[in-house]
Amino acid sequence: MTGRQKAAMLLMSLDAATTVELLKGLEAEEIQEIAVELARIDAAQQPDTKEQAKVAQEFFNSLRRRRTPQFSMKSFLNQTLLSIVDKDKAEQIKSQIGKTPKKKDAFMDIRLANPDELVLALEGEHPQTIAVILSELDPGKSQEVLPLLSKEAQLKAVCRMTNPDLVGAEVKQRMASMISERLKGFKGETLAEKPEQTLRKLAIVLSGLERELRDQLLDEIKEHDEQTSTMVRHLMVTWEDILSIADRSMQEALRTVEAGTLALALYGADNEIVQKIRSNISERVAAALDEEASLMQEPLEKEVFDAREEVVSPLRAVNEEGKLRFIGR
Repeated sequence: MTGRQKAAMLLMSLDAATTVELLKGLEAEEIQEIAVELARIDAAQQPDTKEQAKVAQEFFNSLRRRRTPQFSMKSFLNQTLLSIVDKDKAEQIKSQIGKTPKKKDAFMDIRLANPDELVLALEGEHPQTIAVILSELDPGKSQEVLPLLSKEAQLKAVCRMTNPDLVGAEVKQRMASMISERLKGFKGETLAEKPEQTLRKLAIVLSGLERELRDQLLDEIKEHDEQTSTMVRHLMVTWEDILSIADRSMQEALRTVEAGTLALALYGADNEIVQKIRSNISERVAAALDEEASLMQEPLEKEVFDAREEVVSPLRAVNEEGKLRFIGR
């Protein structure tokens, strides 16, 4: 995207007051160009929320890089230390620091890279190298990177992470240098769209067609690839679609779901989805739901996923019949 397109997409995700503050520093012609781009996106009536999130993250990262003050060791030694300790002690500390070998953290660039860049840089690497890199990342980032690797790489790398002491410090340094060098070639790169993301787009397109034409096209897909046809049908209605399903359709579907399943499905869910479901169940079911939630221990991620699939299942069945009503996606 061009800078103008990114600016327009960013402004669409901000409140009016923040938008005004950002636009204050621009020339009138620039504001006009962004306004035209905003009108174009608005006319499409379906802004890409994922793309908006990526643009917002890029903007945030840009701000963070510019605002982070550059640390100066010289300034620290000559000013900060003297304001904390006396001159003799400061000189002693400076002398001790002077004897410390100046060695850059070999993993610094790796820790700063985004997950997509890391996955691209690790592609085709030996499992031991992948294990070392994952071990040096903070747990949160490792958790993001690991699922993006191939299944084979995941399994082999995790097995080697159980024996981190087998790799010496010098070997780790060489691995870090090699991956850091590879990262330079992937700066700003993102992973290709996953097949399920493409199929999800197709599923939404097909779900907007008349049932007869939709089923005809799905049967055509099935002749070539039955598994793909099944997945497309599955992706026509997902947990995230609950907000765009008409209340009447929601009420009928939720009658078949037990309170315990609902409590599991709503664990950690977006507040909007929670409110949508609660507004479409009876007071009796709501009371049972609250009771189940109060007795529930922290569930596993898979348990929550399976419960949400149970909630969505009757909605998919109604959609197969061509009777599911959407109020907009």
